[in-house]
Amino acid sequence: MEAKHYRSWHLAKSEMEFQATEFEWALIRFAESFSRFVLTTGIVSISANVDLNYQEHVILHVIRMQDRPKSGAMIARLMNRDDIPNIQYSLRKLEAAGLIEKSKDGNGKTYSYIASELGVRLTDEYYKVREEILIRRLAEISDVEEKFERSARFLSMLTGVYEEAACDAATITPQTEAAPPEPAPRKRRKRGEG
Repeated sequence: MEAKHYRSWHLAKSEMEFQATEFEWALIRFAESFSRFVLTTGIVSISANVDLNYQEHVILHVIRMQDRPKSGAMIARLMNRDDIPNIQYSLRKLEAAGLIEKSKDGNGKTYSYIASELGVRLTDEYYKVREEILIRRLAEISDVEEKFERSARFLSMLTGVYEEAACDAATITPQTEAAPPEPAPRKRRKRGEG
């Protein structure tokens, strides 16, 4: 690759690798900006005297999505997460804060969650704040709806590609093992040293 790019990526030896790495870098920065926005907006609208982290805010909105009850497994699937114990911890925290309610499913072994009256009120408030400070800015971007639609489809496709690659990576056996460090030479003691 020619030295035409201002960043020299150790992950990029071709133009396509460079573009993929630049995209991943942009995605990392976007994810951080998005989580900061969610937290800051959430503090304004969903404080309810409870300290929620980014994932808990997102889980609350996922539960509210389509206003249908969702199990922990369904929430994990919708968010593409596999850390069920962390999701369960967040669900307990949201329930203790009075933002969600749980009920036993038909078989009595699993639970579903819905937004409580307080949860609905606060997520509606979040919507209003989001509309006022974010959506109006986004509307100024030309063809923003089409760009969002294309980007969402592209990211969905990439999610599948990265999932397959993660599965492949889990089956790779390292070809070389790192050699253990050489032991330091022992100093010989002189006679009379203790």
